[in-house]
Amino acid sequence: MAEAALPTLSEQLAAFATRTLAEGAPADVRSSVQQRVLDITGLQLAARPLATSDGALTYALAQGGADQASIIGETQRIAAPWAAFANGVLAHSLDYDDTHLPSVLHPSASVVPAALAAAEQSGATGAQVVDAIAVGIEVVVRLGMAGYDRELRNSVFFEHGQHATSICGTLGSAVAASLLLDGSERGVVDAIGVSASMAGGIIEANRTGGTVKRLHCGWAAHSGVTAAQLVTHGFTGPPTALEGRFGFLEAFLQGRVALGEVTDRLGEHWQVPGIFFKPYPANHFTHTALDAARIVRERGVRPEDVEQVELGVAGATVRTIGEPIDVKRAPETGYQAQFSGPYMVALGFFGGGGLGAGLEDFTDERATDPDRRALMAKVSVVADAACNEVFPYQFPATLKVRTRGGDEHEVAVMANRGGDEAPLSDAELATKFRDNAAHGLRTDTIRAAEEAVRALTAAENVGSLFATLDPN
Repeated sequence: MAEAALPTLSEQLAAFATRTLAEGAPADVRSSVQQRVLDITGLQLAARPLATSDGALTYALAQGGADQASIIGETQRIAAPWAAFANGVLAHSLDYDDTHLPSVLHPSASVVPAALAAAEQSGATGAQVVDAIAVGIEVVVRLGMAGYDRELRNSVFFEHGQHATSICGTLGSAVAASLLLDGSERGVVDAIGVSASMAGGIIEANRTGGTVKRLHCGWAAHSGVTAAQLVTHGFTGPPTALEGRFGFLEAFLQGRVALGEVTDRLGEHWQVPGIFFKPYPANHFTHTALDAARIVRERGVRPEDVEQVELGVAGATVRTIGEPIDVKRAPETGYQAQFSGPYMVALGFFGGGGLGAGLEDFTDERATDPDRRALMAKVSVVADAACNEVFPYQFPATLKVRTRGGDEHEVAVMANRGGDEAPLSDAELATKFRDNAAHGLRTDTIRAAEEAVRALTAAENVGSLFATLDPN
């Protein structure tokens, strides 16, 4: 008798997904997911005033379609994939969403919008939504880690110029949506297979500008929900869509794959609770630069005292936050400033809002402020050996500052605020949500929205959550 074939990676992920939906995710995982829904909701509200948000929402609303799901802050309901698209664009547009290390993924910004859109369509309970989000995020991270090269200590996706956030986010979104629209193992396998043909995204905009990156998580969420819907209409995917000779991992990673990362201790060890929250609305590589500069400022060094600054970071991040150096020293927009090491150093010296830097610190006016430009012109960005030892499990920074008076200051910040070594408290996460939600909600409704998210696992459906998110 022939031996039974071993389950494929998709089949193992599908079994894990449906088992979690049936039994419920662990309590700490559910708690972490609710924090992430709160975080994403605040970011979506804060991102609505952006010109790109207006473009994405206008476009999505024009597609119309079935009365299935909501865009945050809009009364018109539209087809679930387009609601997921719009909400995903909002979630990632401020570069303020959570990050998994060392894969350098932003998993919640696609999975949360996809799951909520699918849940509205299907009428799923709040607990089912939370568990589906947990599974979707877990899938995103594990696929991202399959492309992490531990010897190089960098993402193979990133080395190829690929945005792993949107690529892996498409499949994680499909898994979450499939659980809520279909709920069967076969359906999840097929959703993975179909969505694998939809994944994409390049990261050149990080280097030289353009706002296309703001679309990435929206398109991933849209593709994930679309794939799950198509499966309910009879489309199927290859069971070996992940590990096959012409599958997802080979296509994107070209043989440099850590297959064990996909299923090792699957269901026993959850990645979700360890994903970093962002305290500042900027590229995560820049955060410790701000923290280091703030320490020097607290020693009494003023911006006008500074003669020269050397910002040391992991070598792999220099090209993102320090190259081309002329561009990074003179960002033309607040969006470009979010990816500038020199700007974050300047912000640390001048002081920012929120938890140390707020959305008001990334306007075009602040980015082009002459005093900040003058300080940015004195900042160089170099690879630092000590930072290389820690990266990418943290995004550390060292700072060497020489003042006009001849004083020298050296600071090293080796752990990110918001991560496992310096976590944000519930109170700090609530502050971040309220600050962000204030850009889109009246003061008297912010608390109701916060309470609706915190009560999500007990909700009959997600309608009560969206009801609190109307800015009118």
